Amino acid sequence: MKISKSKKSGWILVMIGLVAQPAPAANPSRFAQMEPLPLGAARWTSGFWADRFELCRAQMIPSMERLMEGTNDTQFFRNFEIAAGQAAGRSRGASFNDGDFYKWMEGATASLAIEKNSALEARLDEIIAVIARAQRADGYLHTPVQIKQRAGDTNAVPFGDRNNFEMYNLGHLMTTAAVHHQVTGKTNLLVVAQRAAGFLETTFSNAPANARSSVCPSHLMGLVDLYRETQDPRYLELAQTVLRLRGEIKDGVSDNQDRIPLAKQREAEGHAVRANYLYAGAADLFLETGDTNLWRPLAQIWTNVVTEKMYITGGCGALYDGAAPDAARDQKNITRVHQAYGRNFQLPNITAHNETCANIGNALWNWRMFLATGAAKYMDVVELELYNAILSGMALDGTNFFYTNPLRVTDPLPVALRWSRQRVPFVSSFCCPPNLVRTIAESADYAYAKSGDQIWVNLFGASRLVTKLSNGETVQLAQETEYPWSGRVRIRIIACGEKEFALRLRIPGWAAGATVRVNRRPAENAAPENYFEIRRTWAPGDVVDLDLPMPVRLMEANPLVEETLNQLAVQRGPVVYCLESTDLPAGVRVSDVRIPADLQLAARYDGRLLGGIVVLEGQAEAGSGENWQGKLYREVQPAALKPVPVKLIPYSVWQNRGPSEMSVWLPRAK
Repeated sequence: MKISKSKKSGWILVMIGLVAQPAPAANPSRFAQMEPLPLGAARWTSGFWADRFELCRAQMIPSMERLMEGTNDTQFFRNFEIAAGQAAGRSRGASFNDGDFYKWMEGATASLAIEKNSALEARLDEIIAVIARAQRADGYLHTPVQIKQRAGDTNAVPFGDRNNFEMYNLGHLMTTAAVHHQVTGKTNLLVVAQRAAGFLETTFSNAPANARSSVCPSHLMGLVDLYRETQDPRYLELAQTVLRLRGEIKDGVSDNQDRIPLAKQREAEGHAVRANYLYAGAADLFLETGDTNLWRPLAQIWTNVVTEKMYITGGCGALYDGAAPDAARDQKNITRVHQAYGRNFQLPNITAHNETCANIGNALWNWRMFLATGAAKYMDVVELELYNAILSGMALDGTNFFYTNPLRVTDPLPVALRWSRQRVPFVSSFCCPPNLVRTIAESADYAYAKSGDQIWVNLFGASRLVTKLSNGETVQLAQETEYPWSGRVRIRIIACGEKEFALRLRIPGWAAGATVRVNRRPAENAAPENYFEIRRTWAPGDVVDLDLPMPVRLMEANPLVEETLNQLAVQRGPVVYCLESTDLPAGVRVSDVRIPADLQLAARYDGRLLGGIVVLEGQAEAGSGENWQGKLYREVQPAALKPVPVKLIPYSVWQNRGPSEMSVWLPRAK
């Protein structure tokens, strides 16, 4: 399989003129096995992720800025202007709009670590000045409440509504401030975040009942980010305090994961975004404190998610609405849950919720679990999310988005569903699009990590890395690869010192039969698995070749997943595929297609289709479509099957060619 050269920008040209200096060192977490690299230390140079970063930088960031500064659909920045007294009007939009605007700011700032943009940096400074003016003298900052206060509403008070997302918004403010300080060196937003943290510190010391207000707890990650950036122990102590107080709530609900303390939880339940943010924040606290009372539930909940509650795409949060704890004897403890993890093995396809933010939250959580352990299984989940359940949330134009990510779409749908099965520029809950912006802008940061004198290669993509190891050596290396379409990866040592160090290459769990060569000779160690270590004294020009076989794999689900019983899905490498009606002959519907267990699919790169993808082509079987209207059951009728050509595309790019039917899972032919 040959991939078109037209999509490539030569990595060698990118390397010319680079300053061979590592980015400033991040403050390492005390109990982390891995050290993440600071923003800008790694960057994509060509290919799959470079294309998406460029889309984010050139299209997503400016177009979303225009939307968020406007007032057509809702208000984001205008709410800050009103709260600052610089504009008239009322607060409009969801109570979490402040936090979603901070997410856009984080993504815009992260892009500056890769490519300087003086106009964007100046605009961020202008925005920060307005945010600072909107902040109250005591540090409180939440525009829905503040605008009502300015209008004389005496009932508008901080934490007056436990579901008002104040802590969520402030958490994203703190994370964004830490990123802004790291990238620009400026303290203008950091000061705002520190004042907000000071307000929380006072509030929680005087009114611990406000822990009830920690809906969608991004503040745990935010406070730890603020601690790492400033090294002020008050922020770490505050994060520990709010998590402890959360466990003391007497009237908590599963929807917010506070029905029982985290230390007693063993399964994922409730709102999937809130759950994954909580788990990521608790993992951050473990990285800083080593508290085993945090690690034990996290490890058990993780196993529950990946073995009983996660879609094959990495999607999380199967249900629009449900109830928990499921079938409880004590009826008064049953609570409504929304956008939620369902029962074990309850993974519907047509009605799958799989909010993009939940999938991003799962990647955030697994990244932290990896930092704590160095275990490849966590990076396997991060990779699965990035290539499938996360990228499916956006169109290839960078301006249209999904809120939910189903695994099957029929026409007509069996029920009326709230969220569109076509990507749209705006949804009333606009949390996912800016989350995608920051995730793509920071995607290169997941590609590498280090520990001592070891460089860990986590994700594959044409990229370059400049970092300094514990032995004092500065190392520059570059990846050349057409991954995920090809499993061949070459790593070149561009510059290094004379001291020995190790490269550790992640061998994905799906990659049976991987091989490694050093300077074109087979590596001396045993067969590679997990993270494969190559330790030696390197020299500029040394080359490591990793070959990850990428056969097409037909997948089946645990039979307890009722909705996929006797059905098959298709994967190649990290990419999950689907069948879209656009690619079927006239008169054949997706629901008519059957695939045999010995289906042979050929991989072919098509540079003209959907931005350049590998398609899988073969011959399946199709029955004649039957009219089931008005019928729930009938006697079985022998199926008259005929050969039909099929072309499968990556799940992440479905619905980029207009309305269509689609399915990841297809019935197995007998």
